[in-house]
This record gives sequence, structure tokens and C-alpha cells, in this order.
Amino acid sequence: MANLDERARANMDVALEEACRELPHGGDHNLRKKIAQKLLQSARRGNTTLSGLSVVARTALMEATKQKKSA
Repeated sequence: MANLDERARANMDVALEEACRELPHGGDHNLRKKIAQKLLQSARRGNTTLSGLSVVARTALMEATKQKKSA
């Protein structure tokens, strides 16, 4: 994450927290890690706004929870 500025890192953190807020105990480690990886990929491609990262986080959460239910 060294190539991302402080604002981008803060936006990633806020997006992750907002996406996991409704989960019991804020979500488990593996789920949060998957979402964080998606956020990092997106931010490295230039998507560093809070609104953009929030969409990525919510989408990653929906995908991850859908995969858990179908497994």
C-alpha cells in the first residue's frame, strides 16, 4: 500500500468498516480480508474516492456472502 496516499488508505478503511457494519461482530477475518483485497486492487487502478470504494466494498461483500450461501 506504499504507493497509495493517506486519503486513499483512509477511504479504503472507511469503505471496509461501512460494508461490514451490519455483520455480526463486524464480519470474520477471512471475509474482511477478501473485501480489503478487492479494495486494494481497485485503489491501485485509480479508484480512490470514498464513494467509488464503497461500491467496491459492498459488491465484494455481496459476492462473498453469496458464495458462502451456495457452498
